[in-house]
Amino acid sequence: MSWTPYYRGTGVPPKDPAELPAPPPWRAPARPHETDTRKDPATTYRPTPGLVDAVNAALHLRRPLLLTGRAGSGKSTVIRQIAAELDLGEVLHWHITSRSTLIDALYHYDALGRIHAQNLRTVGGKTQPDGDAHQDDIGDFVQLGPLGTALLPGDRPRALLIDEIDKSDLDLPSDLLDVLERGGFQIPELARHSTPDIQVRTADDDVKSNIRHGRVQCTEFPVIVLTSNGERDFPAPFLRRCIRFEMPPLSRETLTEIVAAHLHDIEDSTTAAIVQNFLEKLNSGEYVAIDQLLNAVYLLRGDRVSDPAQRKDLQGMLLQGLGRG
Repeated sequence: MSWTPYYRGTGVPPKDPAELPAPPPWRAPARPHETDTRKDPATTYRPTPGLVDAVNAALHLRRPLLLTGRAGSGKSTVIRQIAAELDLGEVLHWHITSRSTLIDALYHYDALGRIHAQNLRTVGGKTQPDGDAHQDDIGDFVQLGPLGTALLPGDRPRALLIDEIDKSDLDLPSDLLDVLERGGFQIPELARHSTPDIQVRTADDDVKSNIRHGRVQCTEFPVIVLTSNGERDFPAPFLRRCIRFEMPPLSRETLTEIVAAHLHDIEDSTTAAIVQNFLEKLNSGEYVAIDQLLNAVYLLRGDRVSDPAQRKDLQGMLLQGLGRG
């Protein structure tokens, strides 16, 4: 493949419009009724030395694994590889922001929606024909969050990614302690309800689960990976309940392995130069991510862009810093 300027900046369509190029493997959407041919990060990820032992320690001890390292070091991919290798199903994902609370991750109760539904069933103080009491199903207005879903009982543990825990409010890590220790929590709105067994929605698409007496209690502790960019310290009680691993700095060899896992044949001087440039940016403290490296290598490897000046400009554009990681 050579560099083809499909867009020329004229606004005038050519007489014979060319077909756009095939996307990179990781950007090819799966079409309905077709096999998803995109490369799975679980198979392309290459764990750093010591990480395999850390994961196994967390599995043996049923403790969360806290991964610390700069953005782009593959922290969030670890749980996907664990889930795939141990057949734990779809990974649940809780992305942390400064506004995140523990309740958000456990469950959400739509009280206003329930009141509105009750009002629709009652007009002029009379219950409508389809407005029987049994239709006032509180379960329709309760949905478990990613952590709440991970704590549901089951034969196999669920895999949960708690991403960027260091972005959280100062109290959130401490708030997590009791739930992670007990492996369960109570939903007061359901515990007060007269019906003991209530079906609620979960974080999984189109999946409901039965909650008895408002209590969610796991039978298998979930496999939890927490990620941190190292932007803050955590309280000692929280740290002692985690298995901690510091992601080592990325090396040229590791970066080359990552690129090869996605693109296979990369033995050329252009690829080596791009990897070296990316590594220099990392070592200088610039925030760049692995997917930027993959984009640059995919587009510029070999002699796809023959003009040196154009290749330099494109590489600079694709490997721009992302600000503070």
